[in-house]
Amino acid sequence: MNMGAIRRRLALGAAALVASGLLGLAATGTAQAATAGGCAGREVRTLPFRTGVTHVYKRGGYVCAVTVARHPGATRTMSVSVQARGNRPVVDRGRYKHHAGPVTVHAGHRCVWIKGVVDHYAVSSGWILC
Repeated sequence: MNMGAIRRRLALGAAALVASGLLGLAATGTAQAATAGGCAGREVRTLPFRTGVTHVYKRGGYVCAVTVARHPGATRTMSVSVQARGNRPVVDRGRYKHHAGPVTVHAGHRCVWIKGVVDHYAVSSGWILC
């Protein structure tokens, strides 16, 4: 083999390594973005309101919710609650910069009621996922 062919093969091998590394980084970033709120499972509802969004996830018999501020940064009153029908709500309430939650409950096959608040604006789902 001449030197030109060797250089081309080395360059092709290096390009393949770089490409596989970049794909690995992209996949890791996507996985982290999907679980950034801390909830496991698949997103089943998005409940938008003026100052935020409440994301609802389900995995097996568990339901999880996170309320995220539309404009994070300033500390403000935020909350998220999940209530399985027949049980008391589980609530995360406080002053946060980015999000309230995650809050997880075991709902089984029961309906759940989700609430999210950022500042003085709120969203309430009514009974869902029945």
